[in-house]
Amino acid sequence: MNTDNNKGAQTYSSATLIRRYWPYLAKYKKLLFLDLFFAGLTTLCDIVLPMIMRQLTNAALGNAAALTAQAVLRMAMLYVALRIIDAAANFYMQSQGHIMGVYIETDMRRSAFDVLLRLSGTYYSNHKIGQIMGRITNDLFDVTEFSHHCPEEFFIASIKIVVSFVILGRISLPLTLLIFLWLPLMFFVSVKINHWLRSTQKAQRFQVGELNAAIEDSLLGERIIKAFTAEDEERSKFEEGNVEFQRIKKKSYYAMATFGTSTRLFDGLMYTVVIVAGGLSLTRGAISAGDLVAYILYVSTLIATIRRIVEFTEQFQRGMTGIERFFEIVDTPIEIKDAENAGELHVTEGGIEFDHVYFEYPDDHNKVLRDLNLKVKPGENLAIVGASGGGKTTICNLIPRFYDLTDGVIRIDGQDISRVTLKSLRSSIGIVQQDVYLFSGTIRDNVAYGKPGATEAEILEAIRLAGADEFVNELPNGIDTYIGERGVKLSGGQKQRLSIARVFLKDPRILILDEATSALDNESELIVSASLKDLSKGRTTITIAHRLTTVQDADRILVLGKNGIEEEGTHEELLAKQGEYYRLWYRMAAET
Repeated sequence: MNTDNNKGAQTYSSATLIRRYWPYLAKYKKLLFLDLFFAGLTTLCDIVLPMIMRQLTNAALGNAAALTAQAVLRMAMLYVALRIIDAAANFYMQSQGHIMGVYIETDMRRSAFDVLLRLSGTYYSNHKIGQIMGRITNDLFDVTEFSHHCPEEFFIASIKIVVSFVILGRISLPLTLLIFLWLPLMFFVSVKINHWLRSTQKAQRFQVGELNAAIEDSLLGERIIKAFTAEDEERSKFEEGNVEFQRIKKKSYYAMATFGTSTRLFDGLMYTVVIVAGGLSLTRGAISAGDLVAYILYVSTLIATIRRIVEFTEQFQRGMTGIERFFEIVDTPIEIKDAENAGELHVTEGGIEFDHVYFEYPDDHNKVLRDLNLKVKPGENLAIVGASGGGKTTICNLIPRFYDLTDGVIRIDGQDISRVTLKSLRSSIGIVQQDVYLFSGTIRDNVAYGKPGATEAEILEAIRLAGADEFVNELPNGIDTYIGERGVKLSGGQKQRLSIARVFLKDPRILILDEATSALDNESELIVSASLKDLSKGRTTITIAHRLTTVQDADRILVLGKNGIEEEGTHEELLAKQGEYYRLWYRMAAET
């Protein structure tokens, strides 16, 4: 099941988004206040220029003798001074305003990443990594612009609209009221089209995530694509997503075009009112020529302000969409978390107990474990075998609480794992899996992941204990050799030995080996098995295996089936019973 879809996404009202976004903005209220202060200064030129033109025009038509060169120069000097103030204020806005946006983007990305680290495996099973990446990168880039421009644009627009109304009203109140009557209708139409624009923006962001996920999938699987000569199929899948993105983007541009066209029509209507009503007022002597010039300039300023808000709407909607998609992550319930008043896990011996454990996966409700009772003695090497789907890996995932139980209790040294902190629990457990994950970086980086701050001597000792020193020493830069993304420059056996070195360095009391050698060739399996045997010494170890030869030396072997534990005993005891283990053993022998 994949829940990466728009239908299942939570919807938020604009008011809710702004209210929840406000704490991120309020954290930098000093920067915000200064930004708005300088934004106010930038409006001075736009507000004062029409008054200067009005005075010049009235003086020229009424008393030309009073319009001296000195008077003109004084007005010019005033305007130059205002322009200098405007330039300085604009510099502050462009620099500090954007920096404020970057601070907010950083805080929001930190919040989202923190939530992502705490989400359970169910979330990642149902969401594409490309979608998640888009939400914490591209979406939050737009939040930066939104954080900076949204308060500025609306603050400047408010000043200009209020000042324009006051000045225009003083020149001609009836004409001003006639013009401003169009604004509510313009606002109503804009809101209606905005809803359409918002939905297309969200669909566009979703499809970008889908496209990123498809590209990531194809690039990571490029060797499989080439091996199966599936380039045409991949091109076809990519083209399907690419064309869908094109369709959604075309739809968004139609919404934008409709929005822009509606505002231009309103612009034209307002200018028509000014031309007709202003011209008639001028012929009747109701206003002077200078007043009409100032009036037209202020109306132009008003219309330019409205047009700027309209043009900003696309950026506003992108920002709101980014904020919405951010909160969709932040509001995802944290299923696996510390209980209230959770204590630290103290592992002294390493005994593990499953007490009437039931488990079903939360997304598809597949019942895997039913009333499982199991005790693992301290220091015991327990192997679990059986057919796929019996719950072997599930048992290993429940001990470190990658999933929570449906019912029952798991205890480590008598302590309920649901009542201890996740950090202390997982710090006490070492896991070696079939699917080794190495981070992009060096050998040193990956091995040291087991113990942050480990010394070079400790890292080298862990590599030696894991039997990895032979190949590491042959590399050109030793432990500082770059191994590529996911360790692509190493063989399967080499990667597995580094993952074992990582656990050696962690030095946990409890060890889980989940199909740790099943993907290796025979030679690599022998080397890795020897390393695992050394790693298991003195630790409580649970081993999941399909190859029964890897667990025949285990202290106890469980055969797990759909009805729970079907058999248990040592290798010799189980063969003597001639039951399910006996059949598995000789079937494997026949296949080899």
